[in-house]
Amino acid sequence: MNYPETLDGWLELLENRVGAPIRLGLERVAAVRQALNASSEALIITVGGTNGKGSTCAMLEAILIAAGYRVGCYTSPHLLRYNERVRINGREVDDASLVAAFSAVERARGDTPLTYFEQGTLAAWLAFSQQPLDVLILEVGLGGRLDAVNVFDADCAIVTSVAMDHMEYLGGTRDEIGFEKAGIFRPGRPAICSDPLAPKSLVVHAREIGADLKLVGEDFGFSGDRTQWVWWHRHGARRGGLAYPALRGANQLLNAAAVLMALECVRDRLPVSMQAVREGMLLVDLPGRFQVLPGRPSVVLDVAHNPQAAGVLSENLSNMGYFPETWAVLGMLADKDVEEVFRLIAGRVDHWLLAGLPGPRGLSAPALAERLRSAGMTGEAQCFDNPAEAFGAAQKSAGEGDRIVAFGSFLTVADVLRAVRAARR
Repeated sequence: MNYPETLDGWLELLENRVGAPIRLGLERVAAVRQALNASSEALIITVGGTNGKGSTCAMLEAILIAAGYRVGCYTSPHLLRYNERVRINGREVDDASLVAAFSAVERARGDTPLTYFEQGTLAAWLAFSQQPLDVLILEVGLGGRLDAVNVFDADCAIVTSVAMDHMEYLGGTRDEIGFEKAGIFRPGRPAICSDPLAPKSLVVHAREIGADLKLVGEDFGFSGDRTQWVWWHRHGARRGGLAYPALRGANQLLNAAAVLMALECVRDRLPVSMQAVREGMLLVDLPGRFQVLPGRPSVVLDVAHNPQAAGVLSENLSNMGYFPETWAVLGMLADKDVEEVFRLIAGRVDHWLLAGLPGPRGLSAPALAERLRSAGMTGEAQCFDNPAEAFGAAQKSAGEGDRIVAFGSFLTVADVLRAVRAARR
């Protein structure tokens, strides 16, 4: 077989390959991993959850790099470039290395079918295995128990939050979803949950398998004032005088507390100084997570795409201060709870600019408008073919003191980011 010679060629091949885009299960991925015969001595930290995974991975990565460790980080999805998903020491792995990894996985898989995400996960693992790394940070794609990332045994696992999303795959209750998320825990190893209301199923599963469970508010937690915060651990460890993470939003302290708990759990293998913690927290950067762009009117980008994330975004917007008008650029996928997202954030929005999204899951702007009307939206909403057009219209209409909020999907934020960068060239 003639394999693609470019990364774009590989991504197009995988996107167009016949078969279900999501196929949960570990057997196929495990078989191809064995065929690859690639290994790594690095400590593995796996991060799952409904929201907050990307921020947690980014903070871990920044702190561990500041501490001088060689760090591989695998996350998803990406905003502008696939390479964002696979990083070594904070740098995106180059196209040539990813092409070589995809080709090797393709040879190893034989007749075993792999999804886009599964092949990408194994390619990232292969790229990491070829470097002398100290630690790997692996973000779960969907769920946990049957996600491709779970084929790798975590030395420490974090579940950030459990909320209603991807119910068609994970179950219709928080308990069912919590059980799936808890599948990344391992017997005798640290299992951290930073959801203040951890589902009973997650707690029961962790204890049944003998994981070393750490719950926020019970085993560790945080407190703070306007200028600094304190992290504490039930067995006496305490870290005070901490600057707030560079990532915006009050919810980031939950993620940061889980990060410090994980570092405490692996300190025998990866000791980290408080200087590295402070440096990492100050330097961490993650586009699209309550990202406020410089200039006026104020522009906020957030990948919030489910009710829990929309609730957090609403709270963060309320803490920004006064703006005469807020213009919302919204694009969402059809399988998301559009109505509940709207209800949670509608009180913060004065004008709706609705954008169509591409692909079979993308909602057109008129279809999105219909779903918002069924959720109680009154007044006129403007419809656009894509988020960039909607954002351009918002820029023309918004006053200098107003606020533009682009949210609803990674695709929405990515399209707006591309428009912003193109305008700056």
